[in-house]
Amino acid sequence: MKPFAYHQPDGIPDAAKLLISIEDSKLVAGGMTLIPTLKQRLASPAALVDLSKLGSLKGLADGGTTITIGAMTPHAVVAASKLVQTKIPGLAALASMIGDPAVRSRGTIGGSVANNDPAADYPAGVLGLGATIITSKREIAADKFFLGLFETALEPGEIITAIRFPMPLKAGYAKFKAPASRYALVGVFVAKFADGVRVAVTGAGPGVFRVPPMESALSENFDPSAIAAIKINTDGLTSDIHAEADYRAHLVTVMAKRAVDAALS
Repeated sequence: MKPFAYHQPDGIPDAAKLLISIEDSKLVAGGMTLIPTLKQRLASPAALVDLSKLGSLKGLADGGTTITIGAMTPHAVVAASKLVQTKIPGLAALASMIGDPAVRSRGTIGGSVANNDPAADYPAGVLGLGATIITSKREIAADKFFLGLFETALEPGEIITAIRFPMPLKAGYAKFKAPASRYALVGVFVAKFADGVRVAVTGAGPGVFRVPPMESALSENFDPSAIAAIKINTDGLTSDIHAEADYRAHLVTVMAKRAVDAALS
């Protein structure tokens, strides 16, 4: 690990100022991705800007028809939240599947979404629920936030402060996980709203994506049988040592059916 400067600001404006003023600086939330990356010398930022002192970025708020989760809220808190378990149980289930207990106690929702790892769980939940990402500058719809491999719509100095989730009629998540990392080889989040269904897939490609044919079928009949025959095109899907693209394509349908089952139960 190479030397770097370390800053622990007291507020969002100070954190944003540090990010802009120090070239090649990085934010630290839970550090579950960044710290291992530093140890492996895959990244060598000039400075780390630690958000751990910003208590205002932690916690959950019931907005009636929405739930807002602070960016620094750990996965374990979301998983254990009675509010989330009652209003969006699929999201609580997703949070409970992330990593292991140590990762869930330190990793944060804001850090996961900002990092946009192609195999991370939260992007599927955020996109599947049509959430809104609230930043230090603006609000960004989930459909416009995730741009590709580790790429988001965040601008330099822009910091996620919270994520606002609309409450669905039903929602569920299912994933086929890598046994060591517990990242999703394929994870599918399904959410039913009054105006239709959203299906978001993580782990299968270079970034999270929606599946319109499944959304249309499930909007007509919200049952696993409605999507059993839908085949996913392998173009653009990931092939690696863990799974080939055709296997991931098969898993998308399998996990989508399980996600619908989870939503119905």
